[in-house]
Amino acid sequence: MTPTRVLLVDDDAQMRASTLQALELAGLPVTEFSSAEEVLDHAGSGLNGVVVSDIRMPGMDGMTLLQRLRDIDADLPVILITGHAEVQLAVEAMRRGAYDFIEKPFVAQSLIAVLRRAMEHRALVLDNRRLRAAAGQRDDMEARLPGRSAVMIDLRYRLRAIGASEADALIVGPTGVGKEVVAHAMHDLSPRNAKPFVAVNCAALPAELIESELFGHEAGAFPGAMRARFGRFEHARGGTVLLDEVGQMPLDVQAKLLRVLQERVIRRLGSNDAIPLDVRFIATSKTDLAAEVAKGAFREDLYWRLNVAMLRVPPLSARREDIPLLFLQLVREAAARHSAPDRTPEPEMLADLAGRDWPGNVRELRNMADRFVLGLDWMPGSSGPEVPRLADRVAGFERSVIAGAIAAHGGRLRRVYESLGVSRKTLYEKMQKHGLDRRLIEDADD
Repeated sequence: MTPTRVLLVDDDAQMRASTLQALELAGLPVTEFSSAEEVLDHAGSGLNGVVVSDIRMPGMDGMTLLQRLRDIDADLPVILITGHAEVQLAVEAMRRGAYDFIEKPFVAQSLIAVLRRAMEHRALVLDNRRLRAAAGQRDDMEARLPGRSAVMIDLRYRLRAIGASEADALIVGPTGVGKEVVAHAMHDLSPRNAKPFVAVNCAALPAELIESELFGHEAGAFPGAMRARFGRFEHARGGTVLLDEVGQMPLDVQAKLLRVLQERVIRRLGSNDAIPLDVRFIATSKTDLAAEVAKGAFREDLYWRLNVAMLRVPPLSARREDIPLLFLQLVREAAARHSAPDRTPEPEMLADLAGRDWPGNVRELRNMADRFVLGLDWMPGSSGPEVPRLADRVAGFERSVIAGAIAAHGGRLRRVYESLGVSRKTLYEKMQKHGLDRRLIEDADD
């Protein structure tokens, strides 16, 4: 897990600069923002951070920011800075869940003391989530990778088992399914979570610079190399290296990567000295690497080195029953991110979304959630693959309507079957017919 970071928000540049300097002198890592809206782009349910915000700001104020952050993660500590006349407002903020407040003018050491307590609290919260995840309980993994389908339950089970180990891993799946999210979760579950997580986009690195970027170089190793430089691998020592889209790596660099995986040492360009490397490698690929090996585009020995443990992240088309639930979560996140009022999609819309193909997967669905929250139009109608028989189309529609009703009513049995106009027995029969897990619904309120 990365060190806890302070997110400092203040529209007053002078006050922000002086606070930033005091916190950095105290050894606290700080990222500064001039508006509350900017912070929401960096806030997630797994953020290892503490937010410090002024209350009075143009646009979104500190109270609204507090509410938006609590919608994203209720356990994220938020400390508000208030003027003398705003103490009653700050007390109200404490009732709404603020961690603490500091009154202006304040002594820097007072803020630092509060921050250290908040950072310790946040570290304990995240550590507790990680331990619960490793124990297989309902946890942060379900927030990061939501879904009640069998394929998602299996993915989370395998992730917890592999994540806590030291094994290198290969994550495969089509574009937009969340392979990097899985890689981050694997790092957070591992004993290396306090060390760096370094992502390398193998498809984006220029071929002439890729060796220098990965292995580093000594001064004078090539024209323009004025001083020695750490590479990405060396920077990640003790942590995790993510090789994103490893199938796009040139063959000559694949050979050098294979040696690193075998020997766990690197040599900077321009040097013969071996540098020990203590990292865990996680690779992702949207292409079938076994097929790439057969074509001669990927080294077979490297494939087997990376494929110590494999995780397949399913496309949305393989877990359509999860789409309504996932869309509802993405809508909540989008509303917080865009400072927009909450909107609840109708069951008909959820049913329509569950019937679509979604070639862009979760990334495409997230874009749809953004458009919905912003009030942009959506066009009903499935864009899924054509089916040859009318009966298949009717069955698919019925399945998506039932899954949409379950998500819309939070799995409450009575509300689900009453909204569909069927009996409890008929609902169970249709769920069994369409392969919908009975655990999706609860009958505690019946």
